[in-house]
Amino acid sequence: MAEPEFTATGVRIARRLRSLTRAGRVRISDGRLELLTSYGTVIDSAPVSAVRASRPWLGPDGRARADLAGTRYLLTLSDRDPAPGEPGPPAARRFIEAVRRAAGAAAEPSRRWREVAVPNPLRHAGLTSLWVYRR
Repeated sequence: MAEPEFTATGVRIARRLRSLTRAGRVRISDGRLELLTSYGTVIDSAPVSAVRASRPWLGPDGRARADLAGTRYLLTLSDRDPAPGEPGPPAARRFIEAVRRAAGAAAEPSRRWREVAVPNPLRHAGLTSLWVYRR
């Protein structure tokens, strides 16, 4: 078994309004994301290619939303990264980056912008390229 790419302990895992565990674990290894209880029982797992991870629009920084093959989970991680040598769960931002990195997508939001050619009338005004947000 390979070393996990991401591990977080002490994670609150909820589905809709129901809390499934307050001390769960999240693990990404061998191309799969697993949500586990504190006893090691698997709540849900899916290949990272079928997982969407994002941050909720409203709420504290320590939360992440994970969509595992159509089932939505709200994960409450720590609101900050632990200092080197200090125990504690990684922040939600690192979880989202780990999911994107494991799925092969770029973890940087700047990759969502792409450069397009400018039509001729704008080139005469000195504008040579234009950046467009890609959904």
